[in-house]
Formats: sequence, structure tokens, C-alpha cells
Amino acid sequence: MTEQLRLMAVHAHPDDESSKGAATMAKYVSEGVDVLVVTCTGGERGSILNPKLQGDASIEANIHEVRRKEMDEARAILGVSQEWLGFVDSGLPEGDPLPPLPEGCFALEDLDKAAGELVRKIRAFRPQVVTTYDENGGYPHPDHIMTHKITMVAFEGSADAEKFPESEYGEAYQPQKLYYNQGFNRPRTVALHEALLERGLESPYGEWLERWKEFERAERTLTTFVPCADFFETRDRALIAHATQIDPDGGWFRVPMAVQKEVWPTEEYELAKSLVDTSLPEHDLFAGIRDNA
Repeated sequence: MTEQLRLMAVHAHPDDESSKGAATMAKYVSEGVDVLVVTCTGGERGSILNPKLQGDASIEANIHEVRRKEMDEARAILGVSQEWLGFVDSGLPEGDPLPPLPEGCFALEDLDKAAGELVRKIRAFRPQVVTTYDENGGYPHPDHIMTHKITMVAFEGSADAEKFPESEYGEAYQPQKLYYNQGFNRPRTVALHEALLERGLESPYGEWLERWKEFERAERTLTTFVPCADFFETRDRALIAHATQIDPDGGWFRVPMAVQKEVWPTEEYELAKSLVDTSLPEHDLFAGIRDNA
């Protein structure tokens, strides 16, 4: 190989990088791949989801700084680099009808303007592979959906010197592959659920599977299965570093590690765009790139 392999993971909030594709990133870091997480917002409007920290006035008053420190710790655990895109969390609107989004938030930004900030990152880092969310955002949080939108524009726009002039955004560059994170997929959930019941263990996925029946969304196409079981513990440590967002005694961690590694030792992706030849299914995000790097 004559060129460094580089992976960029575009996420909406601090903690998303640790719950979506974290073991994959840690695996690639261990192999010498340069991995950059781009975080679109600071998570300023995120709720404190860890019941042990709820009601802490100091955390509530300084949530932005707290979440930045959590991100620093998770970044160090995963071994990745991380940069902020600088937009403001939109929050998750609740109610019927839904309230309007707050003025100045990420989801209300001009699409091309917001994508331009990501173009700068892509042109500076020059990743061969970019990962992000599908058009549903993984789940319908407005920031996740906006993250998808700007990544789609930036993936094409990073090579478009007319739309994004090099004098302002840096030298044009075209990434070669774009993936959607699909780690929360039905086949994985069913496999783990059934494996736990077969072993006489309690499954945290029963309610998940019941709620799945309520959605009419079509099943996604899983194209790429990255073996990364050796890094599941690293993934969990990075997620726990986001202490305001995760309860270390909660459902995320109820599946014994040995069962996870035996039953489903991969993280899954959907290949959305590729400018190189590859054959499906893949087991490497850099399939079709390594030989030409």
C-alpha cells in the first residue's frame, strides 16, 4: 500500500460514535487506519438519561461542557481523532402535535451551508470511506436526519469545485465509498434474543421486537459485516464514558459478552455509494480500496 487508509464517521451528537460502529472504528485503529469522528452538534439539548445523574444541578447547568469532556474520554478509549462541526443540538421534539424546532438549531440550518462545513472536513482529511445514517436517521431525531442530508451533499460536493470553491473550502477531493450504519438491525436483535432464551437467560429485546412490529418501515439491506468482536469491550467502555447518556446497569449491557461474541461478532453497514468495484456481501469497509491504495 502506498497511501494511508482513512475512515470518517459522521455523527449527530457526542455518544453516537460510541453506540454506532465503535467496535469497527477501534478495530481499524488497531490496524493502523486513520479514523476521524466528525460530531455535528454539541448535544446541548440532550436529556440526562442516566438515572444516577438526573437532578444534578451542576450537570444540567453545564451540560455542554460535560458532554465535551465525555467525548474526550470516549475518543481516547477508541483511539480515534474527533472534530466538532459546530452546530447546535435541535433536541428531540415531543408531543402531538410536535412543537416547532428551536431557532438556530442544526436541523434548521441551510442544507448547503451546513454541508459546506462538512466539505471542509472531508477535503482536509481526505477519507476513502465515509459512514453516516440512512435517510431515516437510524431513528427519526431531526439531527440524525440532518446529518444524513448534509453527508449526502458533502460526499458529492467535496469533489465539486464549482459548488464549493477550492479558495474557500480547500482542494477538491472525492471519497470512494459511503456507508449507512445499520448496527440496530432486526436479524441481529432476533439472533441475540433467541440465543438468550435458549440459554435460559432474560432478554432485553422482547419489547424492542414488539415495537418493531409497529413500524411499517421496510427492512434495510445489510451489505457489509465487519468482524470486530475483539473490540466489543472497547465499544462498551467508550459508551460508558458518556455518563450522562447511558446507565451502566441498563439494558445496553445485559447481554453477556460471551454470548454477543459467539452469536453476532460483527457490526453491520449498508453500502450506499461506491466508486470502486466490490462484491457483496463485504467484510471490510475498505473492500475494493485496499488493493488500489
